[in-house]
Amino acid sequence: MTDVENSAGLNFPKHEESRGDQIARVVTSGDDNEFVHIGNTKVYRHELLAAFGGTLNPQLSAAPSRKFANPSPLGLCAFALTTFVLSLVNLHARHVTTPNIVVGLAFFYGGAIQLFAGMWEVALENTFAATALSSYGGFWLSFGAILTDAFGIASAYGTNTSEFNAALGFYLMGWFIFTFLLVLCTIRSTIAFFSLFFFLDITFLLLACGSLTEKVGVTKAGGWMGVITAFIAWYNAFAGLANKENSYIDVRPIFLPGAHRISPPSKKD
Repeated sequence: MTDVENSAGLNFPKHEESRGDQIARVVTSGDDNEFVHIGNTKVYRHELLAAFGGTLNPQLSAAPSRKFANPSPLGLCAFALTTFVLSLVNLHARHVTTPNIVVGLAFFYGGAIQLFAGMWEVALENTFAATALSSYGGFWLSFGAILTDAFGIASAYGTNTSEFNAALGFYLMGWFIFTFLLVLCTIRSTIAFFSLFFFLDITFLLLACGSLTEKVGVTKAGGWMGVITAFIAWYNAFAGLANKENSYIDVRPIFLPGAHRISPPSKKD
C-alpha cells in the first residue's frame, strides 16, 4: 500500500492487484475518501454496496463484474404478500380456515419468483440475500406441495390429524432454527432489517408450537406475528425501490450498535 497524489494535490492510498498480465489499480479520493477508482472507473464508495433492501444491507460485498438491477425488493414483495395471506388464514380472519387460497401464491409468487430473485442475487455475489431468498422460495414451494392433494403428503396421514400436526410442527421448527441463524447475521445491520428476521423467527416458533400442541390460540398468535412480518418485509422492499427520482419519501436506516455505516455523498459532490 503506497500513497499517490491526485490532480487536486490530495493524497490517497493506492492498491494494485495483479490479475494475469493486467494490473488492477484501486484508489480512493475525496474529502472523506468517498470515491473509489477502479481502473478508469470512478464510483461512490457506497455504490459498492450490493443492496439487500436498499441501504438496509447488513454487510459490504464486492461490486459484481456485471451490472444488474437489484432483485431483492422483488423477492421481499413475493415473500411479504404470500406471508400476509397465509397469516390472515391462520388468524381465521373473516372465518376463513382453509389455507388452500395460498397455494397459487406459494407456487408462483412466494415460491418461484422469490427463488428466481435468490438466484439473481447469486449473480450479484450477495451470499446472504441469495441464501435467504432462495431458501424461503423453497419454503413456499414445499408448503404449497403440502397443501396440494396431487403430492399426497397430507393424505398419507389419513385421518390421524394428530400425527400430521406433529409432523407439520417438526417442519416448522426446522424453519425456526434456520431463520434463527439468519437473525444472528443481522444483529449488526439496521432495526428494519433485523426486525424482519426476528419477527419471522417468532412466527415460525409460534406456528410450530401451535401445530405440536394443537392449540388454535398459539397458531393465531403466529398469524399476528406473520402479519407484522409481512409489513416489515414490504417496508424493506420499499427501501430498495424508492429513490429521489421516483418518491418523495426518503427511507433512512436506523443502525444497530456496531453496524457498518456507509455515508451518502455530500451535496457539494
